[in-house]
Amino acid sequence: MESSRGPPRVKNKAAAPIQISAEQLLREAVDRQEPALQAPTQRFADLEELHEYQGRKRKEFEDYVRRNRINMNNWMRYAAWELEQKEFRRARSIFERALDVLPTSVPLWIRYIEAEMRNRNINHARNLLDRAVTILPRVDKLWYKYVYMEETLGNIPGTRQVFERWMSWEPEEGAWSAYIKLEKRYNEFERARNIFQRFTIVHPEPRNWIKWARFEEEYGTSDLVREVYGAGIEALGEDFMDEKLFIAYAKFEAKMKEYERARAIYKYALDRLPRSKSVTLHKAYTTFEKQFGDREGVEDVILSKRRVQYEEQLKENPRNYDIWFDFTRLEETSGDPERVRDTYERAIAQIPPSQEKRHWRRYIYLWIFYAIWEEMEAKDVERARQIYNECLKLIPHKKFTFAKIWLMKAQFEIRQMELQTARKTLGQAIGMCPKDKLFRGYIDLERQLFEFVRCRTLFEKQIEWNPSNSQSWIQFAELERGLDDSDRARAIFELGIEQPTLDMPELVWKSYIDFEEYEGEYDRVRQLYERLLEKTDHVKVWINYARFEINIPEDEEEEEEEELPVSDEAKRRARAVFNRAHKVFKEKDLKEEVSCALLCRKRKVLNLTLCSVWNSSMHGGHSNIHMGPPRTSTRSRSRCRVASRSAASWTTTGTRNTWIMCSRPTINRRQTCPSCCKEHMPGSRVRPNGLDIQKGKVLCVLYVGYGYIPWDESVQFISKSGRINPKIMTMNYFYFPVKPS
Repeated sequence: MESSRGPPRVKNKAAAPIQISAEQLLREAVDRQEPALQAPTQRFADLEELHEYQGRKRKEFEDYVRRNRINMNNWMRYAAWELEQKEFRRARSIFERALDVLPTSVPLWIRYIEAEMRNRNINHARNLLDRAVTILPRVDKLWYKYVYMEETLGNIPGTRQVFERWMSWEPEEGAWSAYIKLEKRYNEFERARNIFQRFTIVHPEPRNWIKWARFEEEYGTSDLVREVYGAGIEALGEDFMDEKLFIAYAKFEAKMKEYERARAIYKYALDRLPRSKSVTLHKAYTTFEKQFGDREGVEDVILSKRRVQYEEQLKENPRNYDIWFDFTRLEETSGDPERVRDTYERAIAQIPPSQEKRHWRRYIYLWIFYAIWEEMEAKDVERARQIYNECLKLIPHKKFTFAKIWLMKAQFEIRQMELQTARKTLGQAIGMCPKDKLFRGYIDLERQLFEFVRCRTLFEKQIEWNPSNSQSWIQFAELERGLDDSDRARAIFELGIEQPTLDMPELVWKSYIDFEEYEGEYDRVRQLYERLLEKTDHVKVWINYARFEINIPEDEEEEEEEELPVSDEAKRRARAVFNRAHKVFKEKDLKEEVSCALLCRKRKVLNLTLCSVWNSSMHGGHSNIHMGPPRTSTRSRSRCRVASRSAASWTTTGTRNTWIMCSRPTINRRQTCPSCCKEHMPGSRVRPNGLDIQKGKVLCVLYVGYGYIPWDESVQFISKSGRINPKIMTMNYFYFPVKPS
């Protein structure tokens, strides 16, 4: 049980009184080793006994090599035994017999050569080495043996000859390095320089050029070092360029305190090496700029990194126009005009492969940004004009066009005070590829120049080209209306509504009706509504017709004054329109929802009439205004529901010091805004959205009386400071007296 718990713990961890070192342990182990078995020493009494022994051993070795001729170990043991017997001729004979069996055995050649060298047979060894390197010229070990022996013997010219024979086979880099070291040992630097030149031709790796440059740095001059680096960069080319060569070159220049040269080398390398092969180069350049540069240099490093990143992305997809946008913007921040132009030229050369407009939408902005940069930043007007012209030549206008290019070209010419050129450009655009956007831009240009005759001509051309464009008719009529030529505007509207095809005919009819209503031609408006009802029976047409009838002022002179109560005649006309509409829909057996909607709208319009009457009587004068109606019985008040978005009565809130904007509809846009009222509300309650309004609160009602207020406008709460409270309150219904006092 105790043994299963592992080895016992050492409780006493103090040092032993007698300390034993590792050396003592090793010495004791060696002393205690038993002696190895040794062959007994054999002694011969006479020469005959020796010859008998040698013959017996030779017979054994011959039997071994006869049984297995391929095994070189038997041959080498045989030859080694003969060498021990000082039988050099017999040993050479054995080696030669072995080489006849396997002449490519490198260990056999080495044993043979070393045996001759040990016995100081130099000529025999030289002949063997010559034979060996002739048979096996790709075995470096034989060449190393050869040159080592010649140099050991002091035969330097012979050593060079051996090296030259070796170099003719273009061996590995180690052989060239050994040859260069030989020349350096004997101070033959010019020979070493020639060897380096041949070496870099055979092995043009960057590390070999760096070795040569360091040799020149140690034994030559700075000009020679620069020549070596320059030759290396030129010889490697862009395909085999390596960052290590540039880093070594730049560090040499920095060591020589040629910081501008080093910076130029870094920039040259970063511009040509891809991102994946220049990570270390970027780090070295950043370190260099932090050590020897300034803030602009560090920023230049960052720009260089981003340039390399963009170049790699563009190699993957040269038609990625978003990358081109970022690249050109980067070059614009660098402030080098030549770089910017070169980048833009490369970008616009990436023409979309197909003539489909969706492929050209992003590409065309490269031309736009290029022209704007030339005009605004480079201040080269002629080059910007040339860019616009080349862009317009490139676009296939027979299939599609870009109106923005034509308009920007015209605006550019106007900025250069070339008005006739701008007109010629837009005229050419309309003639080659007319578009509504081109017509609109040309018309806006002539309108800003107050050339209204040209505007009329352009409107006529546009309508002639596309008579179904409703906006063209409306804008043409608005132009004539702005020129106070109502007859021409009316004639244009008439032509517009008579067109067989319009994209939005309701807009033309509405604009025509609003025009006649603004002119005060109510009979014409009524005729237009009747003509429109002959074409369509839409419910909104009937509702707007009734609205128009109830809002017609009775007297022209009273239009400028305050709002008057609606006459019975107006009510009768509105009811007649609604009754006609109801009859038409009933005869056509339309759905009940349409009729119900029509009836609800009728009640709302008439209820709004009551609201208007009450408001008019309550605010008839500006002095002694009584804000609340007199206290009457509950039966004298009728509960009327009015939609929240067409409410036209007054109300209050439970919060102090608030103004309320009422979206009450007005009679016409020439009505003025009466003053605000501030009085105590004496009696009746208003219940907006279920909130009880206590008595005695300060009430200030702001009426908006100018301009048409949309019917769907909500009631907005405005503070006394004039800021709009974003909270909009929906008013479900109001209590108000039917008949004001």
